[in-house]
Amino acid sequence: MLTGIDHLVIAVRSPEAAAAVLERDLGLAVTGGGRHEAMGTYNRLAFLGDTYLELIGVFDAGLVRSSRAFAVGNAALAFLETHGEGLATYALASDDVAGDVQALRAAGSPIAAPVAGERLRPDGEAVRWITAFPELGADRAPFLIEHEMAGAEWGPEARAARAAFRHPGGGRVRLPTLELPVADEGAAGALAREYGTVLGIAFSEGWRAVVGEQEVVLRAGGAPPIVTLHGEPGTEPLDTERFGIRWRRVAAM
Repeated sequence: MLTGIDHLVIAVRSPEAAAAVLERDLGLAVTGGGRHEAMGTYNRLAFLGDTYLELIGVFDAGLVRSSRAFAVGNAALAFLETHGEGLATYALASDDVAGDVQALRAAGSPIAAPVAGERLRPDGEAVRWITAFPELGADRAPFLIEHEMAGAEWGPEARAARAAFRHPGGGRVRLPTLELPVADEGAAGALAREYGTVLGIAFSEGWRAVVGEQEVVLRAGGAPPIVTLHGEPGTEPLDTERFGIRWRRVAAM
């Protein structure tokens, strides 16, 4: 079952420089990350509860291109080469990727088979996951991910610490809504139908789809993607653009 927005994959030229921008301009602490040594990419992570922002960079473009099975790295490299920095793709969290894929395929979805992945943290610990990638024609098409719930990033203690973590600009910040730009209402309808066929996600009036406790919204007009962040009561409002993304931070009701 899909449980929410897992993470946003933001392609950047330098994850370290991008992390400094997130911390300085958005008040978000960037606390994790590592290298995909065999895949040619590296990242920094900013956790918002169990949702996170992945700032992904490329240290070896040839290695990325030779690793065709590493869809995230290829999406990030392609985005950097064609658009520059920005939201390359995003992941929807699943508590059973294999089961979700089986059910989707039985219903006629062309989603690919699950693939295992891992990266090494700076302390040497391996972080592991399973992903499944759909065949969607749209830019920034999402994929499914299931994390191995163990270790320093996904074990019970790590998740409890994340739930209580307070960012400098907003305290316990959460990501309730991701808004994706489409050309017009017709494009929104076509993409909504594609999401339904491939991922089993239904959009309601206003092109809004509820995934767990979060929403994905298709917005006609062609503006940049919008990421809404909820901070604790009293959080100072913020509306700015960084990495080709419009960031809105407001106090949660």
